[in-house]
Amino acid sequence: MFSPVSILVVTVLSSVLSILVLISLLPHAIAGVRRWIWANVLAIVSLVLFSMQGVLPAALGIVAANQLLAATILLIFEGCNEFFAIRPSAARAYTGWIAWLAVMAGIVYFTYAVPDTHVRVVIVSAFHAACDLAIAGRVLLSRPPERPRYNYLFVAGVALLGGAGHIVRGAIYAVAPPPQTALLQPGPMQVAFLAIGILVLPSLCIGLVMMAHDRLAQRLERLARFDDLTGALSRKAFLELAGARLRRPAQDGMREYVAVVDVDHCKSVNDRYGHAAGDEVLRHFASTVSARLRHGDAFGRIGGEEFCLICAAAHAVDVTALVERLRQTVESTPCPVPGGALRYTFSAGIAGWDGRESLASLLARADSLLYAAKVGGRNRVEASALDEAA
Repeated sequence: MFSPVSILVVTVLSSVLSILVLISLLPHAIAGVRRWIWANVLAIVSLVLFSMQGVLPAALGIVAANQLLAATILLIFEGCNEFFAIRPSAARAYTGWIAWLAVMAGIVYFTYAVPDTHVRVVIVSAFHAACDLAIAGRVLLSRPPERPRYNYLFVAGVALLGGAGHIVRGAIYAVAPPPQTALLQPGPMQVAFLAIGILVLPSLCIGLVMMAHDRLAQRLERLARFDDLTGALSRKAFLELAGARLRRPAQDGMREYVAVVDVDHCKSVNDRYGHAAGDEVLRHFASTVSARLRHGDAFGRIGGEEFCLICAAAHAVDVTALVERLRQTVESTPCPVPGGALRYTFSAGIAGWDGRESLASLLARADSLLYAAKVGGRNRVEASALDEAA
């Protein structure tokens, strides 16, 4: 049969394992993980102190043990705020710790001034219930809608279970307290409340680790989909998207066009100003172009200083006008670099899809037009005469 001591031992071991797993996530700089690690450290110390009630003085076995466990759940909540990039105001940020100090004052008063175990339980249960419900609310409200739901619903569910357990426990001790007066005194009700109240912690930590791993998966997916330097679509993601667009049914009067774009004299920028300045030019270029694209246009980096744009339009002149506006904007928008501002330009070749050719063939035609733009003096946009007549 489970006893209060065995439940405490299992929880301590679970917290140790949680710490080890969370420490392995530190190199990935996931927000909130450090607070979750410290929460588990405090939980271990707290549970050890709880297990020695009757041996240690009340200042350690009751006051310190309860306060450390209360700090544990509060740190988990603050870690969730960090994880979801929630930055509360200064007043709200200190509200939890003010309540924590109020709990400590109540525990001290009902331990030494007016000894009353039942009131202490009510005070502690109210604090833990509030923190558990706050964790559940934060996770449910801040869950990324595009991510798998299970990890976040697991954490919210465990927190709701813990909150409900503490609410019921506090209500029972307020209205009809059980005969047990010591935490580790055996009894069905005592074991049940310990199982719900304390074992919520390792379950929460499992869920937090799952959320952290989902954040890692999200980063890896982003690295696979977006170019790390410029934020534009990666070559693989762009080619997949462009291929899918060529396979979809054509819209009435619309045609797909690609523009292969190359930043002019990028090698000269690297040689004269350094590779850091060259990278800044590429970032500036991608940011400038992305901010001015129309809804439905796609823009990716396909290699070095070469980018590609795919868009649908009724007439080739509309696409040429779009790319020409981009060229003029880039030409008139210098890139800030150490020591001043660097002006640069780009060249582009535009080809329209004929409805039959492959994506590789379409890109090859656009690339040949880009070459013509470079030969023609750069800082210009070239489109085939056939496309312009379309």
